Amino acid sequence: MSGAGEYQEMAASVPPALKAITLTHVRYHRGDRVGLFLAWVSLIPVFISLGGFISHFMFRRELQGICFALGLLVSQVLNELIKHSVAQSRPVSCELLETCDSHGWPSSHAQYTFFFATYLSLFVLRRSPASRVMAAFSWPLAFLTMLSRVYLGYHTVPQVFAGAVVGLVFGAIWYWFANTILAQYFPMIEESAIGRWFYIKDTSHIQDVLKFEYDNARAARKKVATD
Repeated sequence: MSGAGEYQEMAASVPPALKAITLTHVRYHRGDRVGLFLAWVSLIPVFISLGGFISHFMFRRELQGICFALGLLVSQVLNELIKHSVAQSRPVSCELLETCDSHGWPSSHAQYTFFFATYLSLFVLRRSPASRVMAAFSWPLAFLTMLSRVYLGYHTVPQVFAGAVVGLVFGAIWYWFANTILAQYFPMIEESAIGRWFYIKDTSHIQDVLKFEYDNARAARKKVATD
């Protein structure tokens, strides 16, 4: 028997000991355009985390954004605790996707997106109308994420609804906690050595941050031009 044949026979007799990182591993049926679209929708939490919050911290250094990201992390830890406590299996269709080595209730994707939509919506209530319009788009994305997880076979309907409820409730609780308890320490963090070193700031008291920064940038440019 050839070396390749011996290796294949050995591999077939030994249970797989390797596990894939499924952060961006989403499967759909070949030729299913709806499935392809929903597969991309299912990656929204990854785009928010890697593209949104990392770039936000690099270029904005906002305490409110840091609290927002911290809340999402705590929400995901809560999701794992609930999953291991309930220990509800994923649907049978998940076996074909090779992702059934984790529990399914509640859906972490649904919890993530509904936490995001809830916190963002509460935060922009005191902001400009343009900000409120932008926040409104987070809700269709949250519902589409729910749909994608069921359509692609990763979760049952009760599992995604459970994730949505937990995300919505915990998002509201975390918003209250961040803006009543943690916000008391924002001035101290701004004036700390680390805050000054990293230019960490709080602009939650400014109603329209975009206009505020725009006006200040124009004023600074005019000042440079006249000097």
